[in-house]
Amino acid sequence: MSFPAAAFRGPLAAIAEGATLTAPDRSLPVPVASDRDVWDTSSGSADHAAIEEVIARATDERSTPWPQPRASDAARVHRDGDRTAWEDAAFERQRRLSRATVAAAATLDEGWVDEVVDGVVLLCEQSSWCWPAHDDTRRVHGAVLATVTDPFVDLGAGEVVAQLAWIDHLLGSVLEARAPGIRRRIRHEARVRVFEPFRRRRDWHWIGLDGDVHNWNPWIHGNVIVAALRLLDADTEIAEREGVVALAVEGLDRYVAALPADGAIDEGYAYWWNGACRALEALDVLAHATDGAVDATSVGSLRETVAFPHRSHLGGDWFVNHADGQARPPADQPWHALHRAARRYGDVEAEAMAASHRHPGSPAATERDGLGRLLRGLTDPAWVGASPASPPLPRAVWLPSTEVLLARHDAGSSAGLALVAKGGNNAEHHNHNDVGSFLVAVDGVPVIVDAGRPTYTAATFGPDRYDIWTMQSSWHNVPVVRGTTQPAGGNAAARDAVTGIDDERATFSADLAGAYPAAGLASWRRTATLDRVTRRIEIRDEWRFADAAPTRADTALHLLLAGEVQLERGGARVTPLGGARPVRLRWADDLEATAQVRHLDDPMLTEVWGERLTRLALPLASRTQLLLTVELDTPIEDLP
Repeated sequence: MSFPAAAFRGPLAAIAEGATLTAPDRSLPVPVASDRDVWDTSSGSADHAAIEEVIARATDERSTPWPQPRASDAARVHRDGDRTAWEDAAFERQRRLSRATVAAAATLDEGWVDEVVDGVVLLCEQSSWCWPAHDDTRRVHGAVLATVTDPFVDLGAGEVVAQLAWIDHLLGSVLEARAPGIRRRIRHEARVRVFEPFRRRRDWHWIGLDGDVHNWNPWIHGNVIVAALRLLDADTEIAEREGVVALAVEGLDRYVAALPADGAIDEGYAYWWNGACRALEALDVLAHATDGAVDATSVGSLRETVAFPHRSHLGGDWFVNHADGQARPPADQPWHALHRAARRYGDVEAEAMAASHRHPGSPAATERDGLGRLLRGLTDPAWVGASPASPPLPRAVWLPSTEVLLARHDAGSSAGLALVAKGGNNAEHHNHNDVGSFLVAVDGVPVIVDAGRPTYTAATFGPDRYDIWTMQSSWHNVPVVRGTTQPAGGNAAARDAVTGIDDERATFSADLAGAYPAAGLASWRRTATLDRVTRRIEIRDEWRFADAAPTRADTALHLLLAGEVQLERGGARVTPLGGARPVRLRWADDLEATAQVRHLDDPMLTEVWGERLTRLALPLASRTQLLLTVELDTPIEDLP
């Protein structure tokens, strides 16, 4: 059978229509464990360094109890907002199973096979695969624990069902010989917990029927595709398999249709890996499962989004981090997925970006991001054998869909100053109220910064989101105007955003008045410039009020700084983190700036910024304009 015509017709509809799926046992693009030319630990082509590390970790934990997600921790989401106690145990259980799976595939040792059987059955016996913070059971059933007769399909359910599908693909016959009946159990749980509710309910918010399409869409649909390809394998399930895959492709098409032409992700770089990258991975699996018939390389937005990681790169481990991203996210991302997509879509700069994280002799992948990603990284010969490269670090990037400009002094080098400026609106995904904010990095290290996200709790995505300080405009590099801060919502937006980019300078300019609807502004024009001739950054603000009244004392510009801060007359000297060169901020001598130290204790913040950030407040009473400059605190003759 082939794909039926889709009700929703985005870029993928014509590409997928009529494509035929290969047999279930050939549908996933990873060699099975019986292929010893790949998996043999002494002579196989799979990455030995990663396998050895995974087996070492698996061996260390083998005699310890399996992690146990507890009901009392699931209930905490509704009691005190804590979601990590349950999630940490659930995630570590799945990672342990991934490690055991690789050990079993590499050695075919019966003890490791038993370990996999144990882990699989533990997942099958787990009351719910849905993360408690996502479940609608309290709203629908008045319960704080999962309702097992009404499972919710979320990110967690997608991850588990795909993990079981990869295990079945890799080790199915080995598991069945060791524990007859286990494959039937896997298929039963996949059907009851995912396939049936996925088809029965079509009001899943992550499908994007209301037009609001976010990163859950490709993440879940991609996992459903993997699971359906492998686990719906009975002769009586052929039509169902086609139907589930077609429905998932139609859902994925909504995401691809909403992807902007420039490939930018308003959730930022950190969420690219679990949004656009998930879409690219799902389409890669579909290309394999249809013998190349589903080929999405002609879709321009997909080609462009392959470039988004290097277009967001500041240098080293540092990235532009608007929305809920971290400025220094974990370095061990699934770079092989980017490398594979770059090869498929023909983006040599994106391929170089990925290869800059490939170090011969080091593991080609880890289990941190799921079993499927681990297996793909271990068994991709082009990735395993890739030579190191230098990241592209483009000289200037303008992404009109998100109104973000990134500019640095020289292409290919993070040395010196870099400017990031944004317009946007306050209804972006994982939004922070940050219209008009800017960042400055020196030698690739942020110094005027966005704090990013703290640890997620129940409040993070609820009505109290903007009670969290990191989400508020008063903790971003924007003004407080007549005592008012930016509200959330799409109406709080920049106006008339324009850029000018040439060899000498890169400039971003926008009117921020619309982000302060209660302030009585006629305009607040912000112009941010990286001047490559003078080697400095200028932030120029000019404003006027509709009532023509003078600027009051409750209007101020806030600047959030990372590093050691020394206030001076008419400016400040900042020594950034990580050994980057100091910079000087300068403003009018008669401005009396004040500094507030924010002590950090959340690990999501401390692992990026250390123990503190410093917020400067520049009072703007009686003014109608302000010029802020940033320069390296280095004699001009010493600059490279």
